Amino acid sequence: MSSIEIKKIDITKLDTDAIVNAANEGLWAGGGVCGAIFRAAGSAELTRACDAIGGCKTGNAVITPGFNLPAKYVIHAVGPMWNDGNHNEPELLYSAYKQSLNRAKENNLHSIGFPLISAGIFGYPLEGAWERAVSACNDFIKNNSDYEIRIVFAVLDDKILAVGEKTIEEIVETEK
Repeated sequence: MSSIEIKKIDITKLDTDAIVNAANEGLWAGGGVCGAIFRAAGSAELTRACDAIGGCKTGNAVITPGFNLPAKYVIHAVGPMWNDGNHNEPELLYSAYKQSLNRAKENNLHSIGFPLISAGIFGYPLEGAWERAVSACNDFIKNNSDYEIRIVFAVLDDKILAVGEKTIEEIVETEK
């Protein structure tokens, strides 16, 4: 049975089929989650794999090997930078999650670890970021009932964890 959960864990330690990198359009090693994933995977190898792809548009996702990570693959999802919510940010963020899950399904991956995309240096408000994340994941599960997937959000902060758990309860649990 498919599921959505949150764990207080470093995303680079998740033993899922894939983890998601909160990427930039150039697929360059960055700071935060992105930098941690590049370092843990092997920066040179992951950089070469990303350079071969050449980039990724906001709202989309691409896949590379996981190299030295416990996860076999890294799905690079580009979320939007927050402006004011009137520049398609909600739609683009939802799409980044949806496209990540599509890449997982295309590659027959049944477990995926997500960070909270766009909520760090891209400045997306916490509650809105969780709402888009959980809605996209829940919709994917409902629309792909024939495909089993375990979705894990990896967070390090207690406040982010609490808001995420509340959002899952509001969106997923109320639909059961």
